[in-house]
Amino acid sequence: MIYYANPSTEAIRDEMSAGRLGCIITPIQHNTVFTDDGWDVIADNGCFSSKWTFESWRKWLVRISRSVRFVVCPDVYDPLGNPCHDATLERWESMSGIIKRHGFTPAFVCQIGASIENIPEDAEVLFLGGTTEWKLGPEAWNIAMNRGNRWVHMGRVNSKLRLDTARAMGCDSVDGTHLTFGPDKYLPDVKKWIAASHNEPMLWENNKNESN
Repeated sequence: MIYYANPSTEAIRDEMSAGRLGCIITPIQHNTVFTDDGWDVIADNGCFSSKWTFESWRKWLVRISRSVRFVVCPDVYDPLGNPCHDATLERWESMSGIIKRHGFTPAFVCQIGASIENIPEDAEVLFLGGTTEWKLGPEAWNIAMNRGNRWVHMGRVNSKLRLDTARAMGCDSVDGTHLTFGPDKYLPDVKKWIAASHNEPMLWENNKNESN
């Protein structure tokens, strides 16, 4: 399990340099300029910011290192919990090709209305988004458990309970803003969560490590 966080302090960046934390970057993130220095990095789209535009996102995309693990394709989200899958699928169809052409692996965001039957067949990475209720609900579980060889990532993981739930679902990675709001205070907690996930692996994690 990889935990991706904002590189907001030197202590956090040290953890990223040591390979104990992953780094998540966005178009409006100004506290670091990522270069190809061995960090494990994913690129979020930042499209829910009021400052986001397609053109600014595209210009940012072409500037970032091709070593990032995946780039999250722009999606559509409704905090009230209305279905967003069809609108997100439209963005995937128009923008995932741009991500691929620039040398990245695009991640498809599974929003409310997504199912294992209607997610894009060409999506190599699935990002579990949507409301908390949806991403922890039966449809998201079904997607995660039946994803085949796809990489599965869960967004907004800010507690050990949520991390353990993501692990139980078979997620390969998660991200969270827990450290953003209290880097010095919460870094020891996150390190303990990660250590526990390594020291007490779930059955599927053991099987995956043995197969590797």
